[in-house]
Amino acid sequence: MASTVHRTCPLCEAVCGLTLTLDEGGHVTGVRGDKDDPFSKGFICPKGASLGRLDEDPDRLRRPIVREGELWREVGWDEAFAAVKAGLDRVADRRSVAVYLGNPNAHTMAGALYAGPLIKALGTRNVFSASTADQMPKHVASGLMFGHPMAVPVPDLDRTDHLLMLGANPLESNGSLCTAPDFPGRLKALRGRGGRLVVVDPRRTRTAALADEHVFIRPGTDAYLLFGMVHTLFAEGLVRPAREVNGLAEVREAAKHFPPEAVARRTGVPAAVIERLARELAAARTAAVYARIGTCTAEFGTLAQWLVDVLNVLTGNLDRPGGAMFPKPATESGGRRRPYAVGRWRSRVRGLPEANGELPVATLADEIETPGEGQVRFLLTIAGNPVLSAPHGARLDAAFARLDFMVSVDPYLNETTRHANVILPPPRVLQSGHYDFALLGFAVRNYARYSPPLLPLEERPSEAQILARLAMIAGGVEGGVEGDLDAFVIDETLRRATETPGSGVEGRDVAELRAALEGGSGGERRLDLMLRLGPYGEWAGKGDLSLRKLLDHPHGLDLGPLEPRLDEVLRTASGLVELAPPQLLEDVERLRDRLEEEPPEMVLIGRRHLRSNNSWMHNVGPLVGGSNTCTLQINPADVARLGLGGEAVVRSARGQLTVTLEPTDTIMPGVVSLPHGWGHAGSTQSVAAEHAGVSANVLTDDGTVDVPSGNAVFNGVPVTISPTGVITAH
Repeated sequence: MASTVHRTCPLCEAVCGLTLTLDEGGHVTGVRGDKDDPFSKGFICPKGASLGRLDEDPDRLRRPIVREGELWREVGWDEAFAAVKAGLDRVADRRSVAVYLGNPNAHTMAGALYAGPLIKALGTRNVFSASTADQMPKHVASGLMFGHPMAVPVPDLDRTDHLLMLGANPLESNGSLCTAPDFPGRLKALRGRGGRLVVVDPRRTRTAALADEHVFIRPGTDAYLLFGMVHTLFAEGLVRPAREVNGLAEVREAAKHFPPEAVARRTGVPAAVIERLARELAAARTAAVYARIGTCTAEFGTLAQWLVDVLNVLTGNLDRPGGAMFPKPATESGGRRRPYAVGRWRSRVRGLPEANGELPVATLADEIETPGEGQVRFLLTIAGNPVLSAPHGARLDAAFARLDFMVSVDPYLNETTRHANVILPPPRVLQSGHYDFALLGFAVRNYARYSPPLLPLEERPSEAQILARLAMIAGGVEGGVEGDLDAFVIDETLRRATETPGSGVEGRDVAELRAALEGGSGGERRLDLMLRLGPYGEWAGKGDLSLRKLLDHPHGLDLGPLEPRLDEVLRTASGLVELAPPQLLEDVERLRDRLEEEPPEMVLIGRRHLRSNNSWMHNVGPLVGGSNTCTLQINPADVARLGLGGEAVVRSARGQLTVTLEPTDTIMPGVVSLPHGWGHAGSTQSVAAEHAGVSANVLTDDGTVDVPSGNAVFNGVPVTISPTGVITAH
């Protein structure tokens, strides 16, 4: 008989609740929003509505495959793991091993709980991820200002009176580093209660069209605009931080060099508008500044993210209701106490800095191609497709072909995994438990929800078991079982907790506490442990939260609005917000040197689609088509000026593409936009191959990064546009 079940959608950062209808064979026959979820309240987007189609995609791999020459052979799990062991056993120096973690790892329990131990077992510092192609500037800025890279303030959307948003399009993305189901509804509610929404973006996006005001800005110049606003606040006596901070005088001095008249020439935003934006922000009863991927993936991404929170501090809006606040996730632990640092080690070839234990993905090809000690020869990718998602993808494609051995944990044979020797596919979404460890740390309201597996594994390992088995192989553990890793982590966590004053379990017996944990898998028991020791947990003495309580509340639990908690969050050595970290003031000099630079005639930016989330959703029929197309948006004035037709050739310093044009006045002149994650020509994914598009990362440059964080630059890429068939010098 058909059944109705409830589950968190794992397809983007909005963590919406879904109500699924399954037939007697376990197939999804209907998906709708879970109206009883206290956070999402029934909201659903096209991606969530297509969960069943994605989960049962016939092109997904069901069993491991091993490459033999140009052919692939399906094998059993034991044979596949034996092949991995044989490949790793040939590695004489673990410095030649690298790991790449893709975007979907943030949406799985396995990625959150097992990737870390696996990397530790591999014994390598060559760790790369989608974070340095996306949000690392925000983590670095937060780490330097607040002492912890995950201490990311989010706008208190449901109570703010004024929201200034830069480089973000949540009506398409559903939000990012700001977990807010029904972001569109929350923005409409903001305006409905008399609040003001201002969007700064080179495109008049769907979000900008909803706003009270849209301000066009040249791509990559957000830091100049924000500095102009900071300058105005100081010049007009509008600075009013709510508490003592370090570095106020240093920020005032730095801002002197960026008056609105000067930054107006660089940004394309009139000085009078810059001054007015600053005054309105300061005058609002409550306000928040929020900036995302368009500002992160630019050459001064970390400075832009830093200045966002400088503005929140200077206007007295940090850590206050209606301002920029710090969530309190249910699995939060005491965490790091030592001061945050960047560049604890550097990449072998280009000397780029480590951040959060990772090296910039922009230098991965260097590490593979360049001979010498530590040259990367063995690569493990987990749920990632960097050939399409990293800068200068064509170079990475060629570099992967030169590896000695490559292993991929991925459900698809795609543009990246085609280079692997072994592909280990994780189970379907509905065969996996789900808890959003990472995303609930950015939620605009405190909330928790767990979705247990809905379907049996059918004699195959879970994703957690795959990663744990790989960790045992890497660690040289023979004959162990996957549960050994979970048991070790649980015992070590309990041992530390029982020795920590104020933990709620100090002095108690580890064996007794371990026996009390519930869950049908090691991952569930570890989740139970984290919930019980967390800020709402029954062991911490501040609540009664546990895995059992979440299982008894399948729609999720509302844990209340965000509350001021800066003192709990701060991990700086001074115990104060560090408003002027030396590393960032040093990069201000680079920004200042570029202030008078003439902008390129034409630059490229990215684009998000509501029906897409990078490259891994292009194989679902209902999500391809409509507005989700791979076209180059260009202003009609540029089409006329350049004498273009229906197609054009786009050239950069790295490559060229022939693209279909989409003339639109929603993009400012001098800017073109190409969506991210396409380029599936020749793919074994049938739907994606039919809608191949082109990869924007043929054009992006892996030689240019945001200096403090090493983040890749995808916005503001200089390009030339010419009619097809015309040869031009570049």
